[in-house]
Amino acid sequence: MSAQTWRVGSQCLLLLALVGSIRSEGVQSCEEVRKLFQGRLVGPVKGLPDSPRAGPDLQVCTAKKPSCCTRKMEERYQVVARQDMQQVLQTSSSTLKFLISRNAAAFQETLETLIRQAENYTSILFCNTYRNMALEAAASTQELFTDVGLYLFGADVNPEEFVNRFFDSLFPLVYNHLINPGVTDSSLEYSECVRTARRDISPFGNIPKRVLGQMGRSLLASRTFLQALNLGIEVINTTDHLHFSKECGRALLRMQYCPHCQGLALTKPCMGYCLNVMRGCLAHVAELNPHWHVYIRSLEELSDAMHGTYDIEHVLLNFHLLVNDAVMQAHRDGQKLSEQVNKICGRPVRTPTQSPRCSFDGSKEKHGMKISIRNGEETLANRRKEFINSLRLYRTFYGGLADQLCANELDAADGLPCWNGEDIVKSYTQRVVGNGIKAQSGNPEVKVKGTDPVINQIIDKLRHVIQLLPSKRDIWYVNGTAY
Repeated sequence: MSAQTWRVGSQCLLLLALVGSIRSEGVQSCEEVRKLFQGRLVGPVKGLPDSPRAGPDLQVCTAKKPSCCTRKMEERYQVVARQDMQQVLQTSSSTLKFLISRNAAAFQETLETLIRQAENYTSILFCNTYRNMALEAAASTQELFTDVGLYLFGADVNPEEFVNRFFDSLFPLVYNHLINPGVTDSSLEYSECVRTARRDISPFGNIPKRVLGQMGRSLLASRTFLQALNLGIEVINTTDHLHFSKECGRALLRMQYCPHCQGLALTKPCMGYCLNVMRGCLAHVAELNPHWHVYIRSLEELSDAMHGTYDIEHVLLNFHLLVNDAVMQAHRDGQKLSEQVNKICGRPVRTPTQSPRCSFDGSKEKHGMKISIRNGEETLANRRKEFINSLRLYRTFYGGLADQLCANELDAADGLPCWNGEDIVKSYTQRVVGNGIKAQSGNPEVKVKGTDPVINQIIDKLRHVIQLLPSKRDIWYVNGTAY
């Protein structure tokens, strides 16, 4: 029997348990337990008791009554109890995990498309309007948008550096083809001097700073948003694969499989009993809840802040318009700029040349311009809003996880006799503790000691990413500069 079949069988057993329970008094045969053990645990029936035995050497499922379990059965039950726990954890988080991972992938794919479109539009601008410099500008354009993608997806590149590098490379082209058209400087040293002079003489006015302000802010927001989503997936993966303490393992065994030893193969735990066991086992996980709540709220605030001229979709798809404005301004101020360059770099020795022409595919041009007319319902901002609205439903996910598992998966239906860890009873009479580590001091079912270093590490990561989420502040900082 495969592992998948075996898990499906466990779910069927959980559903069957709602039908009723078998009283332990007068159990004459262990046949039902043998069948369930063989089917559920892929274990051989050889050596399993045919009828209850007195005084078996059990460590956890001890009872005064004769038992249908052996020591080996108990050991196998303990392994499966832990596996069952991980299975229900993964099932409970599967919808949340899919929501985040699907949207993280969709946002990244959309951003990649936007980058390609923005590069396409910029190439179209040069080919349509500034054909003489288009081929030479292609390399700088490609480099800029490559850096945009690297930064968005987490690489250690600096927006200020790659934006300035683009405008530095653009100025020699504008100078040679528009301010002094028809000739191209034969000296690489002179072109480098013109490139370097760009920052001193500001041929493009304040447009490079505007580009950096808009692009720096929008890229930072989208980069942080993606990082936060990936961390959310990491949090869920971590809690889906917890390593349970020895105390928790014994408590899970007692709750789920010790009834089998008394012939109670179809019984379920009392609600209060289940809550104590699950709140004890998940006490460390519950400590995630306040940080998870703030994490989702911060994502929501960041999403709200990513609008207008600082929406990355707007910024990238309108970048070519600012480039055009920059070139036009330099062209208008050509005489003044020529004098300034001559003072800084001297008069070059020039040789007339034929500038290479643009070879941009016209079909791509038409296709690119059509893409700019976007359906308002398909914008990245609207997709983000829809995602946040769905994610908001999970703000208290980790605080109520133990209760959710008991209510949906594990405990007996109201009014039915239930298992209290020792026998079938009408109701659980022990005190029921709350969620979280502090509440476990009085837990009668599970002793919780210390803290979990894995959960603490995840909490630290959540705190860190929450600090990175800029939220609704009016001023954002990019590399120490306010925009």
